[in-house]
Amino acid sequence: MLSWDDKGKIRVACVGDSITGGTNYPSYLAGLLGSKYEVGNFGVGGTTASMDSGGAYMEQRAFQRAKKFQPNIVIIMLGTNDANPFLYLNLSKATFVEGYMKLIAEFQALSPKPKIYLVKPPPVFNEDTGTDARYFRDIVIGGVEQVAAKTNLPVVDVYSALANQSAFFADGVHPDGEGAKLIANVIYAAIPEQT
Repeated sequence: MLSWDDKGKIRVACVGDSITGGTNYPSYLAGLLGSKYEVGNFGVGGTTASMDSGGAYMEQRAFQRAKKFQPNIVIIMLGTNDANPFLYLNLSKATFVEGYMKLIAEFQALSPKPKIYLVKPPPVFNEDTGTDARYFRDIVIGGVEQVAAKTNLPVVDVYSALANQSAFFADGVHPDGEGAKLIANVIYAAIPEQT
């Protein structure tokens, strides 16, 4: 059972990179969830789950702000930047999973303990942005599944839901407004508390 804050709101922390921080998906999600919820956008562009990347999400101020938000629900969507060849060629494949596990443990240590949802990010439709689509599919998406199995946490499959929606990704990685709405709808449908 979710606990409510003193304003009668259920707090939802959206954690991620620019696909969270640089789009309106958290705002659209807030609209879908309604007035019982307070949704915070704690996305930071360029960040990774991997701790040794030089841009780890856990090293950002937004991470501390997300914890201070005392979320009842945490939605984590990271991994796109972990598929940058400049990064993964210098790191082991296990680095993504290890970093993701550490991030989850930090949120699980909060009191009260939030419900955590792991999101498979949308596909990479164009590698010109510096993201390796094959590595992303095989290592990052597979890594999210591996983390979910190890932590027994639910997975929201935005990756498959948007597999045929390249028209909503002008640069092949970042969703436009319609793409952000699709992401919000997929995540909304996965949160049973909203019904």
